[in-house]
Amino acid sequence: MVTFSLCMIVKNEEKVLARCLDSIADIMDEIIIVDTGSSDATREIAARYTDRVFDFEWIDDFAKARNFAFSKATKDYIYSADADEVLDEENRERLRALKKNLLPEIEIVQMKYGNQLEYGTVYNFDEEYRPKLFKRLREFTWIEPIHESVRLDPVVFDSDIVITHKPHENHAKRDIANFEKQTKKGLRLSKHLHSMYARELFLAGDDEDFLKAEKFFLSSAEDIERSSEEVMEANLVLSHIAGLKKDGAMLLKHASKLLVTESSSEICIELGNFFEGRKDYTEAAIWYYNAVYEVKPVINLRAGGELGLNGLIRCYRALGNEEAAAQYERELINELGK
Repeated sequence: MVTFSLCMIVKNEEKVLARCLDSIADIMDEIIIVDTGSSDATREIAARYTDRVFDFEWIDDFAKARNFAFSKATKDYIYSADADEVLDEENRERLRALKKNLLPEIEIVQMKYGNQLEYGTVYNFDEEYRPKLFKRLREFTWIEPIHESVRLDPVVFDSDIVITHKPHENHAKRDIANFEKQTKKGLRLSKHLHSMYARELFLAGDDEDFLKAEKFFLSSAEDIERSSEEVMEANLVLSHIAGLKKDGAMLLKHASKLLVTESSSEICIELGNFFEGRKDYTEAAIWYYNAVYEVKPVINLRAGGELGLNGLIRCYRALGNEEAAAQYERELINELGK
């Protein structure tokens, strides 16, 4: 049977850390907890479960903190967990079974990360696979009987284990502040982080957060090395900023670039907001309708449902069409009840 090292990075997690550790500690052969500057009882709680608690000075870099935690591991596989995760009894048994039966050639085990939408995370799926278990030492092997080469792709296993995500607070505002700090330093965001920044803004950003992001996304929209998806994300953010600034020319510039390629619920919401702000409720209703029924959201799921339906309700009520407003209110209730 293989052995597991649990590696965690934590900061001010006294409300949830014990809950997480109670659900997985007995399955682990080693527990490593790296504290990045807690001011509450996190460190004391961690010490009840392990004597391998380390300090890491926070330098605005989650990857470096996780790499430090991984460097302390000594067992066959490393299980990476966040403090707001929980394994229920059914999935504890699945993890035990995996530990007994895991084939040594498997290098990464993916587990389903669940319960994401309930807490307003940046993901558009309530359940999705994430890599959670990693072979600590990788063995390179040769493949192919002719023109042999070293296998570079890891052997990945998609397990049936479901991790329940139960955060006690939303971290989006913290992440937005970190994005602002990194982009001010001139960091070029990867495609993944570019998408996450746009999602965080639409999920939890306030007007000031969007305005602070304008310079970065203006540069991104004009960057010929960015992918079409990144350029789309940049123009969506800039369209929202144009609405905040009530800048019709800016909105036309960035919205038109999206409409000639592939429209989305988000850009329809921005155009609906624009015309509603000018009391052109008939035109605004057309765009809100398109947001809900004609296109799909690409960043913010709420744009294809709740936001568009609320816009339709406001517009038809302003137009004096109470029957239509009531119809969309019923649809909104159904949407929120899903």
